[in-house]
Amino acid sequence: MLPLLRSHPLLLHHAARLSTPRASLLLLRCAAQPLPPPRARPRPPIHMAASSGSNASSPAPSPPPPVVHKSKIRFCPACGSPTKLAIPDGDEKMRAVCSSCGRVHYENPKMVVGCLVEHDNKVLLCRRKIEPAYGLWTLPAGYLEVGESAAEGASRETLEEACADVEIISPFAQLDIPLIGQSYIIFRARLKTPNFSPGPESLECALFALDDIPFDSLAFSSIIVTLRMYTEDVKSGNIKFHYCTINKRLGASPSDLRSFDIDNHIAV
Repeated sequence: MLPLLRSHPLLLHHAARLSTPRASLLLLRCAAQPLPPPRARPRPPIHMAASSGSNASSPAPSPPPPVVHKSKIRFCPACGSPTKLAIPDGDEKMRAVCSSCGRVHYENPKMVVGCLVEHDNKVLLCRRKIEPAYGLWTLPAGYLEVGESAAEGASRETLEEACADVEIISPFAQLDIPLIGQSYIIFRARLKTPNFSPGPESLECALFALDDIPFDSLAFSSIIVTLRMYTEDVKSGNIKFHYCTINKRLGASPSDLRSFDIDNHIAV
């Protein structure tokens, strides 16, 4: 570690001012690399359901089926006894209720945070080294942890997956996916230094011009939607904040371009 610190004083500077030991260790482990040449990738057309206000001649999509969630909590976290599915008094949904102590256990959506990193009119993408979606491209993003803000979590995930130290610019999109219980917050960000390299969960990282984004090889519907909205905003000269619901179809692959519809799209 000491030779790395002596040869990279900028890393030592950033490590000293980061607020968490985990973030400091990640930054020290990430060896700075020069930017690779841009990749030339064909961009096939992306087909998504139209949002409100789009082509009136297109048939309106059928409403999504109601999400029926079955609790995965089999044992009471408080006393260890088995749980049973029941509708508690005053409630209207099935919950996991302890068969011994009677405690009701709720399951809430998970928050996913990430960064859309801009540099020289390009965006930073990571090719996944882990499942699901091994080998496909994504924005650096992951689950928010207890004790950190959404912006802090997005910056940490970018450091973990791309060894990139970034500055948050503004929130860009919130995407809700009710069927799988996830809510995404994606921030626009910029590189503080022109250095990045693959983290433990990435095969490679690269900057892509908007016309070269590999839409045929993106990992998740949330990433497809985010990059599509961003590309359209940049080309229109007006970057907005977006909210929408992604209604995934039952049994579809997470990366299937035809496995979701976009509803309740708001852009301000």
